[in-house]
Amino acid sequence: MSKSNHETKRRVCPWRHVYTFDNILRRLFHNTATIFGPYVKAGMTVMDVGCGAGFTSIGLARIVGRKGRVISVDLQQEMLDILRKRAERAGLADLIQLRRCEADSLGISDTVDFVNAFWMVHEVPDTREFLRQVHACLKPSGKFLVAEPKLHVSSDEFQKMVVTARDVGYGVWDKPRIAFSRAVVFLRA
Repeated sequence: MSKSNHETKRRVCPWRHVYTFDNILRRLFHNTATIFGPYVKAGMTVMDVGCGAGFTSIGLARIVGRKGRVISVDLQQEMLDILRKRAERAGLADLIQLRRCEADSLGISDTVDFVNAFWMVHEVPDTREFLRQVHACLKPSGKFLVAEPKLHVSSDEFQKMVVTARDVGYGVWDKPRIAFSRAVVFLRA
């Protein structure tokens, strides 16, 4: 997944812009219990890749509960710092583990039941390598939700990612309807 640091920064949404899409209005469109409830259960270990300021990490922590765990992964330390503060305010900091990744490596050796990649796959420099790394983290029969913003990712680009995922070893499990998004849930085959 190697690309220049400059190119990676250009592709990634800067942390300063996080509040343009991660705010109180987002709850009206992206209810985490509704989106993740069919796939995530209490006690699971889940990973939120490209967690940003933690909108989905907080929601996932509420679903997995006290016996579960959320591993929140982001490239930008500023995003992880915002998430840490939000998790503390929500009383969920003990359920969420913060991990900083590199542009070309998740750096995760944990195995998880579920992975979320919400509005971020289009930002990675090497989609195939990213999908391969996520696949390596999933338990057998683990699920992986990818949602991409319709404004940034065309239907053709999304389908190309789905084909690449199949080549890596995923099967399509579900195609949920998520506002403003193109979405798929993969099953680790």
